[in-house]
Amino acid sequence: MSVASLWAATAVPAPDCPALDGDATADVAIVGAGFTGLSAALHIAGDGRRPIVLDAHTVGFGASGRNGGLASGKFRVSFQQVMAQHGRAAAHRLHALGQEAVDCVEGLIDRYSLPAVGFSRCGYLTAAHTPQAMAYLRSAAEWLSTEVGDQATHLLDREATARELGTRQYFGGSLNTRAAALHPLNYVRGLAGAAHGLGVAIHEQTPVTAVRRERTGFRVETPTGTVQARQVIFTTNAYSDLTGATAALRRRVIPFRSAIIATAPLGAELGASVLPTGRVVADTKRLLRWYRKAGDRFIFGGRGAFGRADSEASFATLERQMKELFPQLSDQPLEFRWSGLVAMTMDFAPHVGSLEPGLFHAVGFNGSGVAITSLMGKALAAVTRGEAPDLSIIGRAPFPAIPFYPLVTPGVRLATAWHQALDALGR
Repeated sequence: MSVASLWAATAVPAPDCPALDGDATADVAIVGAGFTGLSAALHIAGDGRRPIVLDAHTVGFGASGRNGGLASGKFRVSFQQVMAQHGRAAAHRLHALGQEAVDCVEGLIDRYSLPAVGFSRCGYLTAAHTPQAMAYLRSAAEWLSTEVGDQATHLLDREATARELGTRQYFGGSLNTRAAALHPLNYVRGLAGAAHGLGVAIHEQTPVTAVRRERTGFRVETPTGTVQARQVIFTTNAYSDLTGATAALRRRVIPFRSAIIATAPLGAELGASVLPTGRVVADTKRLLRWYRKAGDRFIFGGRGAFGRADSEASFATLERQMKELFPQLSDQPLEFRWSGLVAMTMDFAPHVGSLEPGLFHAVGFNGSGVAITSLMGKALAAVTRGEAPDLSIIGRAPFPAIPFYPLVTPGVRLATAWHQALDALGR
């Protein structure tokens, strides 16, 4: 993995996953060696079938190896909005899936003995940047309590939030005590190692260039060999534009760049002044900023960068915002800067399903996928067995292509600029 991230610098060794060389057969070919694809492989192998995993780059090259490491039951779309648009049962089920997702991550870590992941139920604090945002957090907490009996979310006033964070720039917050943090690259590499232990073949540097339907299934073509499989799963998410094989998915998601910076070690005194309780935190801005500690370092991330490469302007903006929130970090040097793509959808919900018989997908996690991706890998294993798990809105068809797709990039730029202006005005 070439991404110069804190995770890459502190990860366990990468698994040995040579490129495909020649022809192979499998029950299910999985395209994408991230959380979703590897979880699917583990669950498919666990029921006695033979999966094979193919990736254009390396295990965890995409969002799975670059994200902030928050495992929560959060979705980009709110439960209140889901209930208003799809009904009470759909909202309740989506909430249950969020809780199951965090448990699924913990279960995989325990089952396959992955101690380097550093999984910890440290809690997730959403910090209100305006009084109106605090009112929304209060409404969301009331919904959780009255609708689904969820008592794991607690409201914090302004003083309690300041004590939790080490900054007084928020109007209060909402704390989810079930959420966890982990080392994402160690997690995805651990899943790959566990899959190897079950005999699953994983091939890096093996882009899938075409998938052709044949009488007995599919012929999956790569530059170095082919795979004959009865079924195919695509878990390429924001990287669905690498080859023509995923063209149908590329037009259904909007890649959006997310950037992260990490400081040099803080030391005991400075470390005690920032996030003393060790929470993962995100604010309520439209272009959210989030932060956490990893060991003795402070990590700060956010959305709004553009293009396929790292953005110096984006990193500079993150550093300025970090030091505005936490003046005690003003003289703290940065040691790592990295970015990657998340996949947004028009309805802000993930989509798991099939665009045609035998070809399955799980994409569009909208930047909140660490936990739900693992559970959706398990769901894909069930779907490819012929089962129909209740995935609430995640599994509901249709998954339409984005209209006027060539205008997506300028449209995202305009929308981002508008959201940045509203955030600056405190709206």
